[in-house]
Amino acid sequence: MPRLALIHAPLAGPSTWSLVAEQLRHRGLEVVVPALTGAEEVGPPYWPRYAAAVAQALEPLPSDRAVVLVGHSGAGLLLPLVRQVAGRAVDAYVFVDAMMPHDGILPDEKGYFGRIAVDGSIPPFSEAVLRAVGIEDDSIRSRLLSELRPLPLGVYEEPIHVFEGWPDAPCGYIRFTRTAPTAYERFAQRAKREGWAYRELDGGHFHMLVDPPAVASTIVELVEELGTSVAEDR
Repeated sequence: MPRLALIHAPLAGPSTWSLVAEQLRHRGLEVVVPALTGAEEVGPPYWPRYAAAVAQALEPLPSDRAVVLVGHSGAGLLLPLVRQVAGRAVDAYVFVDAMMPHDGILPDEKGYFGRIAVDGSIPPFSEAVLRAVGIEDDSIRSRLLSELRPLPLGVYEEPIHVFEGWPDAPCGYIRFTRTAPTAYERFAQRAKREGWAYRELDGGHFHMLVDPPAVASTIVELVEELGTSVAEDR
């Protein structure tokens, strides 16, 4: 199976994927978990810096092996740009409770990001929010909290361009059904309309930190459905 890159949202941190990465490695799969940190401190352009961070994490992998790009939440917007910047073949794109690529500035019809911004920054998730989405383990929650920083509102006001011909590989979508319906429902519906492989799991937005075996298994099943065998490298 191609290597998997598990990409966290700019508003979160790499521990988002730490437990699922362990589960996949126990299955004999090669996994990288890039850290999208620091771009907000350097300043714009933000998304090309995030994509470069993922590409750098992929560099140690053999260049002739394809990757599966897996994005959570806001990282879904990044996947086509990662494909361009990394310059390597992608076998599949998997969106996990994620935004989907849109050429140009992200549509924000209800002004959500501007409404929650404080002094030009989007505040990080609070401990109360992480508890509410089901992360009950204190150590897991504390680790994620330690990675969180305010995010410049400019990140979600910056255009992200999707290259012509994307998607150039099969796509799949995993929806966590306890996430606020208005947040990701339109992306889930779009995935269905476009005939993507689709799965739902009963959990909140950070379900990978609540039931990592289930999320890992669902990713593997989805990737297999998209035509990539996970048995090759075991």
